[in-house]
Amino acid sequence: MNAEKNKVVSFHYTVTGEDGEVVDNSHERGEPLAVLLGHGNIIPGLEKALEGRAVGDRFDVEIAPEDAYGPRNPEAKQRVPKKYFPGAQKLKVGDVTVLGLKDGGRRVVTVLKVGMTAVDVDLNHPLAGQKLKFDVELIGVRDAEPVELQHRHAHGSGGHAHPEQE
Repeated sequence: MNAEKNKVVSFHYTVTGEDGEVVDNSHERGEPLAVLLGHGNIIPGLEKALEGRAVGDRFDVEIAPEDAYGPRNPEAKQRVPKKYFPGAQKLKVGDVTVLGLKDGGRRVVTVLKVGMTAVDVDLNHPLAGQKLKFDVELIGVRDAEPVELQHRHAHGSGGHAHPEQE
């Protein structure tokens, strides 16, 4: 079975930034990443590179910024009240942290300045503007469960609880 839209693919990867430093490595977590293809769960360039592959395939792929985290936008800066950050009292310039959004979502940001009541952040993803190199090994491909298609993402071996189900 080949990797394609609406299939759950499991793969190990190592991603390296333009500076040659390893940015992320699934081997360190001990489990491959599982994603439902065709639903925007990973960067577009990696999703395209996985399509048509089979279990056991191992490959390297370079992904341009446009197919990864996009180009850097120098205007993407914002002052945000500290209440939207977990552990705001410990933040310092250069920290990469998660910003809690009003709609309940989350966004990775970089701290530019810490004030008394607010934090200035760079809203660009830390890897925006970079060409990324992935070393990928495809471990598994399976049909998605109906509930995974409904939720638009892969579930783990124990299922996946959503707040509306609890």
